[in-house]
Amino acid sequence: MNISILGSTGSIGTQALEVVDELKGIKDISVLAITGSSNITLLEQQARKYKPLVAVAADESGYTDLKARLADTSVKVLAGEEGLCRAAAIEGSDMLLSSIVGFAGLVPTMKAIEAGKDIALANKETLVTAGALFTDAIKEHGVRLLPVDSEHSAIFQSMQGGTRNEVRKILLTASGGPFFGKTKDELANVKKEQALKHPNWSMGAKITIDSATLMNKGLEVLEAKWLFDTEIDDIEVVVHRESIIHSMVEFCDRSIIAQMSLPSMKHPIQYAFTYPDRFPAKGQSVDFAALAKMTFYKPDEDTFRCLALAKKAGREGGIMPTVLNAANEVAVSKFLKDEISFLGIAEYVESVMSKYKNKSNPTLSDIIETDALVRKECM
Repeated sequence: MNISILGSTGSIGTQALEVVDELKGIKDISVLAITGSSNITLLEQQARKYKPLVAVAADESGYTDLKARLADTSVKVLAGEEGLCRAAAIEGSDMLLSSIVGFAGLVPTMKAIEAGKDIALANKETLVTAGALFTDAIKEHGVRLLPVDSEHSAIFQSMQGGTRNEVRKILLTASGGPFFGKTKDELANVKKEQALKHPNWSMGAKITIDSATLMNKGLEVLEAKWLFDTEIDDIEVVVHRESIIHSMVEFCDRSIIAQMSLPSMKHPIQYAFTYPDRFPAKGQSVDFAALAKMTFYKPDEDTFRCLALAKKAGREGGIMPTVLNAANEVAVSKFLKDEISFLGIAEYVESVMSKYKNKSNPTLSDIIETDALVRKECM
């Protein structure tokens, strides 16, 4: 199997390459294209190790540096969105792992679908902003969509215990992030260093902040709506602090099937690469005796307003999820620059959403234009 990786230098991308290494001798996987943003040194190292046909500096400022570094190799160096699109749709690739964080993954992933590539999706913003267009394109081009987020992979696996029309509801688990149980008063003065300390997962800064605000879970609710063709109110978020159960599905007979493992993104990545087969994997198994207990709670949507805002955008549909996503990306950036407070993230997003009139059935151009407009007005 030949794969391309959008975001190979990020958390998901680097772990995906580790999975490729660990599957050697069991399943042949070749990497045809890799892309990175700011870490040109790591992108060069990956290019030399995996010898892809193409390496892309997503930030065009890194193009000259990367091209000079790889001048003695046969790797073709590209840059910017055009480069990402060419890497995503590269001839000979069977699958695209879309793991770029944020809205930037939308257009290249759509290009991969149009080129007939199966999609291993770790870029939730693609479904959040363009769910209808994305899922229609998947059907039109007859490609497979395999979720890589641990929660959505868990739902995907659990659903194999029955048929789609037997599903009563989806139980989407959340760790609760570093501030679980805190009040608004306690969160008033938290710093980015505190918000970046996730209790269970190692992720990039943007996703880690989204986890702390519960926006990440809100985006996952919207993603699940499109992945599993369900309604927002049939998706229940459950805080599970231990992150052993990655999500569950309740069927019409009230039986529940869950997928469990120790927290590791390598599990869903490998499953997407090998589906429908399972292959041996490195790592530890769950020691239930040592675990002793698992806990479950309702999320506090009053304190962590981002989850409620995401659900609101999902119920309204149309262009509102795009507005939500763009405003949140700007707000998180401002928080990381110490320009707004932690609680100010939700306030910022809610304020931006209130200024926009919804538009039903947006086209891809509508979505791209709205995203750009929100960012321009927010900055």
